[in-house]
Amino acid sequence: MKVLVIGSGVAGLVAALESSEAGHDVTLLTKSDLATSNTRFAQGGVAVVLGDDDTVAEHVADTLVAGAGLSDPDTVGILCFEGPDAIGELIDRGVQFDMHGDELAHGLEAAHSHPRILHAGGDATGAGIAYALIEQLRRSPVTIREQTTAVDLLIRDGRCFGVTLLDGDELHADAVVLATGGAGQLFPYTTNPEVATADGIAMALRAGAVAADLEFYQFHPTSLAAPGNFLVSEAVRGEGAVLLDVDGNRFTDELAPRDQVARAIAAQMAKQGGAPVRLDATRFGSEFLAKRFPNIDAACRSQGFDWGVEPIPVAPAAHYYMGGVRADAWGRTSLPGLYAVGEVACNGLHGANRLASNSLLEGAVYGRRVVEAFAMGDAHDPFEPTWAEPIAVDLGGGRPDGEPFARSDLQQLMWDAAGLARNADDLAEAAAELATWRAPEVTDAKSAEDANLLVVARAVVASALARQESRGGHYRTDFPESDPAQATHSAVVAR
Repeated sequence: MKVLVIGSGVAGLVAALESSEAGHDVTLLTKSDLATSNTRFAQGGVAVVLGDDDTVAEHVADTLVAGAGLSDPDTVGILCFEGPDAIGELIDRGVQFDMHGDELAHGLEAAHSHPRILHAGGDATGAGIAYALIEQLRRSPVTIREQTTAVDLLIRDGRCFGVTLLDGDELHADAVVLATGGAGQLFPYTTNPEVATADGIAMALRAGAVAADLEFYQFHPTSLAAPGNFLVSEAVRGEGAVLLDVDGNRFTDELAPRDQVARAIAAQMAKQGGAPVRLDATRFGSEFLAKRFPNIDAACRSQGFDWGVEPIPVAPAAHYYMGGVRADAWGRTSLPGLYAVGEVACNGLHGANRLASNSLLEGAVYGRRVVEAFAMGDAHDPFEPTWAEPIAVDLGGGRPDGEPFARSDLQQLMWDAAGLARNADDLAEAAAELATWRAPEVTDAKSAEDANLLVVARAVVASALARQESRGGHYRTDFPESDPAQATHSAVVAR
């Protein structure tokens, strides 16, 4: 069986390794180098229950609470119950998690009822996972194609059988696994690397697949308010750092769910005329911070901050996509032959708001499960009863005589209309503006990315307009309360 994996984060790397070990002929392609992914830049850690002082049931409960009524209990259960085995496999593959004596060290993060977060290299957990798996991949029979951009999925008789590449070549496969990561580049302020341009979602939508929950985007409360929006991990607040306004006063619960903390910071910034708030970790001192959070420490110092001595400026930034290509608990999508795992997928796990440090575990767990799905047939699990019928949205290239656009204009439009706070008027204006823009002719990787961003921006705005309530990462100022009647997953297809 020929398997094509697109993407080199934890989900794609695990899927490729597992597929190869199952005897499949596997090709993994990535549009950059193998190490450039959201996984590589993940700091906070991996949430998993390994000790006697915690239970899987409590991990499930914490995830469901964070999901604001939209996390699927079965999907969450799979993540939490299969998590320990997936972590054991990562360790077997060479991932070295931090130790406390002879045991794995556990940290606490927001909305977790127990310390259950594993780290590697302090605040370099994603890098520790990525580099260990990449080393395994390079020793495996998997064909690796770096610097290779997939432009569109190939569909014949309603089935996905490969991809078209930027140079016009085609790659054919019996199974295509999207593991392309997130969409942070929809916004001007994001913790994501430049490659996070919603490629997998856009390709799937153009091919006729169903996407879901595209209105739910998680904005991390604390990125360094400096060029690059370097992520200041939630683990810093888990250790006890506090948020301060311009007068040096605390103004929110630092360990509340991320959407609440992010909105509280945004509201405080508005009161302060746009000035960032401050994260105060000075109680720990420079020596501890440099040892516990070496990458954050280096980033702070590169911007001229000694955060062991003075509080640092922080602000929210786009961080993680709960929405994505609709998939079942095995990674099967609505298109036979097409699978989706990791951040590009939406299987109901995260609901309306991801619980901190569940994403790396998701990639490890579901990257394994998708390989099992290859032998199970094409029919996906039913998405009822909490999956709504898809709404059809015009996601095409726009009017032939429409205006070309700059990526920076799209990003600012999305931040203003579909960022931390939304309302009908701004969303409607954004939808009208996006409809006038013409997709670029795809001649290089950047133009392919811009075309993908335009498709997904239109879908996000349409989904945000349709959900007339506030829930998790989706906050409507004109509908500030949650509506029990809307506790269903949204869905989108291309018109």
